[in-house]
Amino acid sequence: MPLYEYHCQECGENFEKMVRISEAGNSPECPQCGSPQTHKQISTFASKMSGTAFSSGAASSCASSGSRFS
Repeated sequence: MPLYEYHCQECGENFEKMVRISEAGNSPECPQCGSPQTHKQISTFASKMSGTAFSSGAASSCASSGSRFS
């Protein structure tokens, strides 16, 4: 089961919850105040992995390996 990050619009609480993939579209209740007004957040880890720094770092390591053998 994936771990999702949520934000409660009622009390401002940020929390994580393991949710089955089949239930990922449903917003869970806030563990702090019990409000159903929660929204899924974009994971910090996922946004860093999709950034340009990650892809350019991978490309530069490949380039340095190739130039070493030339």
